Amino acid sequence: MVESIARVRHIRVTPQKARRVVALIKGKQAQEALAILKFAPQSASEPIYKLVASAMANAQVKADRDGEYLDEQDLYVANAYVDEGTTLKRFRPRAQGRAFQIKKRTSHITVVLSTPEVAAAAEGDSKKKASK
Repeated sequence: MVESIARVRHIRVTPQKARRVVALIKGKQAQEALAILKFAPQSASEPIYKLVASAMANAQVKADRDGEYLDEQDLYVANAYVDEGTTLKRFRPRAQGRAFQIKKRTSHITVVLSTPEVAAAAEGDSKKKASK
């Protein structure tokens, strides 16, 4: 029963582009997600690949700390989401002395990996609350 979280903040990828890549891996097995990200042509796939690998390492460390056995084949992407980060504002010179604003957007990306037992326990808790 392991759940691990990995976050990366202020990545220079627009949230809209990062969300397209995150949608590819939601609900997939962690090893399969890494394979998908490795060959995805989008530029956001590289930092998300590193993030999933980091979450897998976090899960292994957490399991070792708690004295539990963890098979990496059991991990899957329970949740992954992209939030908007800070926007860098730059100015580009234009004709007749005007200036044009360029917005360089950043993203905060979070990946949550889990084992099936954690998901089943969380689902059971939510059903108990709903029945009350």
